[in-house]
Amino acid sequence: MLNIAPATSVALRNCYSLENWGGATFDVSMRFLRECPWERLAAMREAVPDIPFQMLLRGANAVGYTSYPDNVVHDFCKVAKETGMDVFRIFDSVNYIENMKLGIDAVGQAGGIVEAAVCYTGDVSDPKKGKYTLEYYLNFVRELEALGIHVLAIKDMAGLLRPEAASLLVGSIREEFPDLPIHVHTHDTAGTGVASMLAAGRAGADAVDAASDAMSGTTAQPPLGALVASTAGTNLDTGLDLNEVSALNEYWEECRGLYAPFESGQKSGSADVYIHEMPGGQYTNLLYQSTQLGLTGQWSSVKKAYAAANRLLGDIIKVTPSSKVTGDLAQFLVANNLTEQDVIDQAETLSFPSSVIEYFQGYLGIPPFGFPEPLRSRVLKGKTIPGTDGKSCFEGRPGAEMAPYDFDATRTKLQEKYRGSTIGDTDLLSYAMYPSVYDEYMEHKGEYGNLSYLDTRTFLTGMKIGQELAVTLEPGKQLVVKLVGIGSPDKDGIVDIQFELNGQPRMAHIKDKSAVGGAQQRLKAIVGVEGSVGAPMPGVVLETKVKRGDKVKAGDPLVLLSAMKMETLVGAPCGGVVKNLVVTAGDNIDGGDLLVEIE
Repeated sequence: MLNIAPATSVALRNCYSLENWGGATFDVSMRFLRECPWERLAAMREAVPDIPFQMLLRGANAVGYTSYPDNVVHDFCKVAKETGMDVFRIFDSVNYIENMKLGIDAVGQAGGIVEAAVCYTGDVSDPKKGKYTLEYYLNFVRELEALGIHVLAIKDMAGLLRPEAASLLVGSIREEFPDLPIHVHTHDTAGTGVASMLAAGRAGADAVDAASDAMSGTTAQPPLGALVASTAGTNLDTGLDLNEVSALNEYWEECRGLYAPFESGQKSGSADVYIHEMPGGQYTNLLYQSTQLGLTGQWSSVKKAYAAANRLLGDIIKVTPSSKVTGDLAQFLVANNLTEQDVIDQAETLSFPSSVIEYFQGYLGIPPFGFPEPLRSRVLKGKTIPGTDGKSCFEGRPGAEMAPYDFDATRTKLQEKYRGSTIGDTDLLSYAMYPSVYDEYMEHKGEYGNLSYLDTRTFLTGMKIGQELAVTLEPGKQLVVKLVGIGSPDKDGIVDIQFELNGQPRMAHIKDKSAVGGAQQRLKAIVGVEGSVGAPMPGVVLETKVKRGDKVKAGDPLVLLSAMKMETLVGAPCGGVVKNLVVTAGDNIDGGDLLVEIE
């Protein structure tokens, strides 16, 4: 991104904003790229000083998947503004106005541009489509406008806003609010993105989202070049030069090839999005996650289960983090071969993903039409929220019932844990949002250093023998690394790596994890035996909650599992005594593997 930043600052100088931060990019930077998201923002701000930056703020969820104390959200917005952010697109995953108020207040106090979003689902052009009618959206917009927002966003995260619906929705809002700037965001999953954005523009939208052509289409945004060319010379002319935009696109065409191993394999639009309503930002991720969870070849079943999960949850707005709840439940249904009725009937004994339990506990807020019963009561039977004196669910905005986050104590803890590292405000906020992800990032950084200096290809695939690599640490300071040879693993899996650093021969000793040991054969839980507790899905054991000899009652937590951002707390299906605990933290397990035996 920094390589193309100078050309971007020229070619897109007339853009309303560049969306480049927040949302999923925050934890992905640490989790997968091993980079600090705050440093990335500051570097981009320096490289592109004259175009407003825009980020996604998940209301009371900030850039996380749950609710946080109010002071975390306020401090996050303040530091983000100071680091270079301008426009904050604030949304709530269930359109809960109380969560929106917190985000709006936090951004306003930070001095940012308040762009409040109404998240779109259903089809306002079809009166038979369900409860998300035109009047529902107009009422929500009225509430937002009364809060003094600067810009209104229509966030069509799944690409469900058809051209006719775009004309009706935008036109109705424009008629009632003639002076309110309107910004429309969509995804091109079904292939109607350009048509819908043109319809929105003609109906009165002031800005629409698009992506560079090479990165556009399918689950991304509609192509920028097509919109620029389609509106040239009309009253919707973007003011962008097609030649300059196309020059940027040539760079991204080359760049995309570097990430070919991560392509989803999706080659065309898919109109079944109007059936399952999966957000574009989740579609490819869920496809990959399903493969990692052992659901290879069952993608069509996962998509159908996604629609079923949505019905079970009460036909909700689906965008991060509520879309994660829906996706987690969908994969849970497929992995355990459950029908909607099975879930309702067995809800008191099933080990649901943690995100599903927290949704019903109100961690995300209250959905527009309430929680479905009797499913909610059955899921929450015997469960309480930690630190709330036995409450099973929140009754309003979760953050309002949370004690302020202790930043001072966290700073002291992190300074003790990572001696030699400077713990600043950005570190505290990263940890507050994602404590385990931040810890993994810091441990990786402590072992390997700052990997942001590496080029993409080297970071992803490593060096080849004989290859020479120049690494620029800062202007005038460059390291030249040459890989000379790679030895064979010894009995402990240690490999000798021979290389040259600025012409001087060096050697490093690296543990080859793939060369150590074989796959452990695990016992399977016995189907039909209540006390033989198996893993509901493949994953990694994060924590064991019991030990041999403990007395447990039905519903008590036994083992916490994690797989692809999805955590599942396996509960006791019956009361008794723990006869055997088969797993320990860090173990990799498959679906059906025995975890605990209760007698």
